[in-house]
Amino acid sequence: MPSSASLHRVTTPSLHLAYEEHGPANAEPVILLHGFPYDVRAYDEIAPPLAERGYRVIVPYLRGYGPTRFVSEQIMRSGQQAALARDLLELMDALHLPQATLAGYDWGGRAACIVAALWPQRVKGLMSADGYNIQDIPGACEPRAPETEHRLWYQYYFNTQRGVDGLTANRRAFCELLWRQWSPTWNQGPQCYGLSAPSFDNPDFVEVVIHSYRHRFGYVPGDPSLESIEQALQAQPPIQVPTIALCGADDGVGPATEPDPDIGLFSGPYQRRILPGVGHNLPQEAPQATLDALLELLQNA
Repeated sequence: MPSSASLHRVTTPSLHLAYEEHGPANAEPVILLHGFPYDVRAYDEIAPPLAERGYRVIVPYLRGYGPTRFVSEQIMRSGQQAALARDLLELMDALHLPQATLAGYDWGGRAACIVAALWPQRVKGLMSADGYNIQDIPGACEPRAPETEHRLWYQYYFNTQRGVDGLTANRRAFCELLWRQWSPTWNQGPQCYGLSAPSFDNPDFVEVVIHSYRHRFGYVPGDPSLESIEQALQAQPPIQVPTIALCGADDGVGPATEPDPDIGLFSGPYQRRILPGVGHNLPQEAPQATLDALLELLQNA
């Protein structure tokens, strides 16, 4: 943990949610959200400079990661996109934050995009890695180009019992492989991985991950309490809040392409920036570009 951070926990209806906090408690809030398989260490070079500029910076551990825990055994260990978004809303409610600037990538970017799309009054600005990050679950089973299908091998693996057993037995080695494949030109990846890997020892990690990758293809049901959110997301609602999308040109999951495939899904102020030499772990690989985008949103939104 950076010396400027302090670890906190807040109880929401679903989680004892752990988060690191930087900066003054009464300042304008910024929430930074990590993805799979990463954790709060992705923002170690971004949160302190934001705090030094006078912002309150909140970096939560998502469900299934690090010290975050479910409040009871009865709560479904869902990893679906609506669960991530509701967790973010409930965190904001628990901290009495009527509005915040959001940044996220991968799972965290999905949560941020959903809240921005469905609850725009809660979002001052959005920094989203890879643009519009809301899943189109009804269309998820349509075949894609073979090269794209090849990059998604891990998603299909997780839809087998062998995948469950493999992630359970080899979670650290498995996640390290994804780091290498998804950020092929990032030289600091191997030394940074060891700082995040302990977060994957969370007792709910495997169950949450497996559910996430099965639900997005419609192969397992979601949490019934989240169905109204999932129904709203089927319409692929546009995002109207000020947004800067950062995309890694070397992203091993989905390298950025031109023209912008997401431009029609943003109805408010929107910019897209492709970052050469950057892979999937965007804030950790390109902290200065991420910080610059956030400061631009904070100062202009």
